[in-house]
Amino acid sequence: MEKIKVLLVDDEVDFSLVLSRRLEKRGFDVGMAGGAAEAVKALAQRPVDVVLLDIKMPGKDGIQLLGEIKRQYPGIAVVMLTAHAESDIVISSLAMGACDYLLKPADVDELVNKLQDAVLQYNK
Repeated sequence: MEKIKVLLVDDEVDFSLVLSRRLEKRGFDVGMAGGAAEAVKALAQRPVDVVLLDIKMPGKDGIQLLGEIKRQYPGIAVVMLTAHAESDIVISSLAMGACDYLLKPADVDELVNKLQDAVLQYNK
């Protein structure tokens, strides 16, 4: 089975490094971007199956980037990640096409399941 390609978009570098290592140990191929501009470049250079997207970032936030991803890459699954459980933001991200969301700090096993489910949902 081919590894699931994930783009982790989060401005918290230490969090991203730890999460990336944990996902790689579970068989994922993980790329990282520290913000929206970096994520747009990464998506243009390397195809991915799923984007794990932080909602709160400086500059263009995760909701704005979600809209851009869905316009440019409608076949890519997106799972939102947030430290803030604001129901209106979560609901709007799901309405915009995100597959699911998780609260930080995320349980890695739950995250793995959500990423796998998101990819399966988009590859039907």
